[in-house]
Amino acid sequence: MRQTIDGAAFRKMMISAAASVENHKQAINELNVFPVPDGDTGTNMAMTIGAAVQDLRGLDSPSLTRAADAAASAMLRGARGNSGVILSLLFRGFSKALKGLDDAGGAEFAAALQSGVDAAYKAVMKPAEGTILTVSRVCAHEAAEEALQQDAIEHVIEFAIKSAKSALDATVHQNPILEKAGVVDAGGMGFLLILEGMLASLRGEDVIAAEPTGAVKEQANFSDFATEDIKFAYCTEFIVSRENGKDPELLRDFLNQLGDSLVLVDDEEIIKVHVHTNNPGTVLQEALSYGGLVTVKVENMRLQHTEKVMNEKDLASKVAPPEKRFGSVAVCVGDGLAATFRDLGVDQIVQGGQTMNPSTEDILEAVNRTPAEIIFVLPNNKNIIMAAQQVIPLTGKQVVVLPSKTVPQGITAMLAFDPDGELEVNTKAMTDAMAGVETMQITYAARDSEFDGHHIQSGDYLALLGSSLFGTGKDLNTLLMSLADHVREESKEFVTIFYGRDILEEDAQKAAAVFSSRCPQAEVNLLSGGQPVYYYLISAE
Repeated sequence: MRQTIDGAAFRKMMISAAASVENHKQAINELNVFPVPDGDTGTNMAMTIGAAVQDLRGLDSPSLTRAADAAASAMLRGARGNSGVILSLLFRGFSKALKGLDDAGGAEFAAALQSGVDAAYKAVMKPAEGTILTVSRVCAHEAAEEALQQDAIEHVIEFAIKSAKSALDATVHQNPILEKAGVVDAGGMGFLLILEGMLASLRGEDVIAAEPTGAVKEQANFSDFATEDIKFAYCTEFIVSRENGKDPELLRDFLNQLGDSLVLVDDEEIIKVHVHTNNPGTVLQEALSYGGLVTVKVENMRLQHTEKVMNEKDLASKVAPPEKRFGSVAVCVGDGLAATFRDLGVDQIVQGGQTMNPSTEDILEAVNRTPAEIIFVLPNNKNIIMAAQQVIPLTGKQVVVLPSKTVPQGITAMLAFDPDGELEVNTKAMTDAMAGVETMQITYAARDSEFDGHHIQSGDYLALLGSSLFGTGKDLNTLLMSLADHVREESKEFVTIFYGRDILEEDAQKAAAVFSSRCPQAEVNLLSGGQPVYYYLISAE
């Protein structure tokens, strides 16, 4: 039985744990009870711990402290959604407890779990029972008790898994919504899978991701490899006329000896070639034996790589100097919504929202690019607020996260912003303005469900009022009329309708007409939001 772990073992354990979550992320997603298409707990946890894997793979024989620090730092920046942020907090506390240690036994591992739990509970304003917090707390406490009896790390993790399973099973009765649906907590399941992946690695049975781990890069990080790793320096492309009967396959054989990444296609008139080589002159000279060159392009990939790396480093380290006192960053998706925020003076737009939560690092980069001393951040989604709050200690700029839970709240907050006002006055005015907005949304059911007395079938239209289910049905117009009647009953005076990318303008005009006819007291505005997932975002004030 394994007694202790060092940095190399911890590195392998984390990679295995990430693969464990990755392989089961869809099953975790499907534990989300609310039937709207935002079941992304598994995806967020996979991407968060996957960010750590990217950094850990680059470490060669790290110390335990170095490996734990690297994992915690990467997860903090890569945290997505509330589940991902809590996971990053657990590992931040975990790394602090392991600092300075060359190896760790069961007692040290249990203490690190407890340190992570303490960090997570400290950061969450209103910890709820029946969540990942509950599972990790019970697991850490019982693991610490067991470590007093037997200190081998393998045994302690085995016991931690046993405790986590019991705590996870109990979550179904600790949360009324989970109990009604008869499912366990999604975040707690993710935490259990991480422990199981760690134990598998300790036993030499490392979990292998069935597909690329968690944090899929939106674009390549060219600093992941060195310039000297580029074996063939010149990307050479050309088209040569076929002016004789020489077989193009002979050219293919010739080029295969001089480089790689060869693509050769031909027809009756030309031969088109792409190849990476160190001898472009030789390549072109041989090509001339087939006919005249029609086009030629030769690029030095080593120089391109160096420039790309320098640009990435400049971008990563770039912090815009302040040109004004206040700036703002808003999270949204959809060209129309982004344009509305820009018209209201928002400096930076972070692409994201429901089903595509941005990472803490995404928001951090936007904050750093904003040329102001004080930055207001509008998450515009309840599952992004925690990720935004993690930016505060990561930047030298002063950041104020306004807890906007919907795009309409964010827009109303910006309407209340005074560029010449004081910080406290602006913060209060924007926060108060958000409280006066009622948000309605229409989307679709991602799965069959029984929720709040509604029998919901996959594909049904869902109307949401705030975060509650307002109605469901097969007919979109019926739901629009019900929402309009609610607006009339509440005597709202201003209604703004943002229609999504899947709605035709003529249908959106009909939706606006429903509100105009049923709410004669209200001024109704219609705008193209371009948002996915949600057919309509409607604000009423």
